[in-house]
Amino acid sequence: MIRDGTVVDGTGAGERRADVAIVGDRIVAVGDVDLTGRREIAADGALVTPGWVDVHTHYDGQATWDQRLAPSSVHGVTTVVMGNCGVGFAPVHDSDHQRLIELMEGVEDIPGAALHEGLPWGWNSFGEYLDALDAIPHDIDLAAQLPHGALRLFVMGDRGAAGESATPDEIEQMGLLAGEAIRAGALGFTTSRTLNHRTSRGDPTPTLRASRDELVGIAIGVGREGTGVLQLVSDFIDVEDEFATLRAMVAASGRPASFSLVQSPRDPGGYRRMLDLLDEAHADGLEIRGQVATRAVGLLLGLQATLNPLMANPVYREIADLSLGERVSAMRDEGFRARVFAADAGQRDRSKLGGGVVRAFENMFVLGDPPNYEPDPATSIAAQARRAGRDPLDFVYDVLLADDGRSFLYLPALNYVDGRLDSVREMLVHPLTVPGLSDGGAHVGTICDGSFPTTLLTHWCRDRHGERLTVPFVVQAQCRDTARALGLLDRGVLAPGYKADINVIDFDNLRLSAPEMHFDLPAGGRRLLQRADGYLHTVVSGIPVYESGRATGELPGRLVRGAQRPPTG
Repeated sequence: MIRDGTVVDGTGAGERRADVAIVGDRIVAVGDVDLTGRREIAADGALVTPGWVDVHTHYDGQATWDQRLAPSSVHGVTTVVMGNCGVGFAPVHDSDHQRLIELMEGVEDIPGAALHEGLPWGWNSFGEYLDALDAIPHDIDLAAQLPHGALRLFVMGDRGAAGESATPDEIEQMGLLAGEAIRAGALGFTTSRTLNHRTSRGDPTPTLRASRDELVGIAIGVGREGTGVLQLVSDFIDVEDEFATLRAMVAASGRPASFSLVQSPRDPGGYRRMLDLLDEAHADGLEIRGQVATRAVGLLLGLQATLNPLMANPVYREIADLSLGERVSAMRDEGFRARVFAADAGQRDRSKLGGGVVRAFENMFVLGDPPNYEPDPATSIAAQARRAGRDPLDFVYDVLLADDGRSFLYLPALNYVDGRLDSVREMLVHPLTVPGLSDGGAHVGTICDGSFPTTLLTHWCRDRHGERLTVPFVVQAQCRDTARALGLLDRGVLAPGYKADINVIDFDNLRLSAPEMHFDLPAGGRRLLQRADGYLHTVVSGIPVYESGRATGELPGRLVRGAQRPPTG
């Protein structure tokens, strides 16, 4: 029994005081329940919601060696969906292990050494990969999608890696394997068509130039099974043509699709055209949704991170491979500092100093603790340096040394053209979008966006200086709507018959801490993790897995094989 909570049930209905009764892994009653539970959780007015369903993560490697799917699982997420953006580890020939590691390392910034040491392999087909996942209990549920990159390499070998066109026979084979993966339990098929996705060697993702015929042929293979979803990330350089490809995939397969939707500084109003195209597709009977980030898509920079503003400075590079403590000690020496600035001033080619993104001081901020994900442009590094009469690099040097080198700078890259998150709100409230793009488990040295669901609740419902969102809307969006978008119709709602995945939240005191670097991946690999205070209880399949941020030791999470039917009766 979860007793006397403020229930927000995921349907969009308003808050109400109610009890939630659970038997086994199912909710059996919501309301004034006159029963005594074997275990009673006193919610005492705390917010009681379904568990968050995160549709866009990359735990494909981590889930094979780690029973705890952090950072997502410490942020109230009870189901993660991985295999997005066309990258993953099956199907695979034994000879292609290195290629898939290089692809994941390059696209998702997961250390290759950690993948080499952590991945147990032992599978070839996608079904065998699912079996390996199914054999490992986890703290939360997970579902997997078939990645186009692995599929293309499996069928086409070197030609697929080189981005050559698939033959009709190869397209047919990929379609058949896609159907086989769906029957084995894949939730869907995913692909990438963005220049930002490259292997660790710098090569484009194998799927970048895949033809419309290839994508439609694979989609048809999924559609023959009568279930499964499609997911795509693209630069949408030619918006009309690329969206036509997505429409063709959905029309030919009869299966729903989603794509990554962001505001780009290259085309600040372009996202509105994408929203219009969603409306047009819906009017034509095509089920397509946009996946929307809950804040800016950006980078964390710092001495512990993959990137920092000094990374290409020749004097800093002298110490770049030392421990954090040794680098901080060296950087605090005034002589060393002077040499850094002298080398910087003497370098004519600014691009060789890591110019561009890591020197974008006008759009760079001190992240802070608690972190500020909608910072005022007047507080940028450049603006603060101007007010202090200092060079921005001199100013940022001190920021890098704060907290003994553990501080982070925040560089919002997408969704922040106007120095506000108004575009994010506009995308979030559109009826054909869902929250997504957290990339939980990926970009472990540059972002920590597995906390997106917590931001959605704290920032958008409580803390924002500007238009906010209501708690019932946000809970519906992050629970029922995300679950339905991928065919997981058994979760995301607090009602009898639904899966007992539940959060009990101290909403008034829910807080994000600043990200911290941990060195707990295989081979000592690093990753950013972020705590949240205020999640009193997270329940998966009727079993508490986290209480006040601490793991209970229970591991009820299981592999979700394919779409799930809604409760009956």
